[in-house]
Amino acid sequence: MLNAVPTTQVDNERVIVTSWKFAPGAETGHHRHEHDYVVVPLVTGTLRLIGSDGVTTDAPLTAGVSYARSAGVEHNVVNVNTFDFEFIEVEIR
Repeated sequence: MLNAVPTTQVDNERVIVTSWKFAPGAETGHHRHEHDYVVVPLVTGTLRLIGSDGVTTDAPLTAGVSYARSAGVEHNVVNVNTFDFEFIEVEIR
């Protein structure tokens, strides 16, 4: 498995801001979000989400168009593009 690369930019009592960089085929590995979060894609492309139940969803994302999710989401995120993909994740404590 090729791992996505997280870089923590801010980690304080209110938020955690992480830059996620994915080479083609890179993935986060299965994880559970412990906080509500917002994702800001920096690239337009598609990420594959594989839920803890094995259900696979391809999510088309547009650079600069954010989305928010609640704590408790469990998935693996995979870059299915032929190019690098990057997004900023802001977790709210």
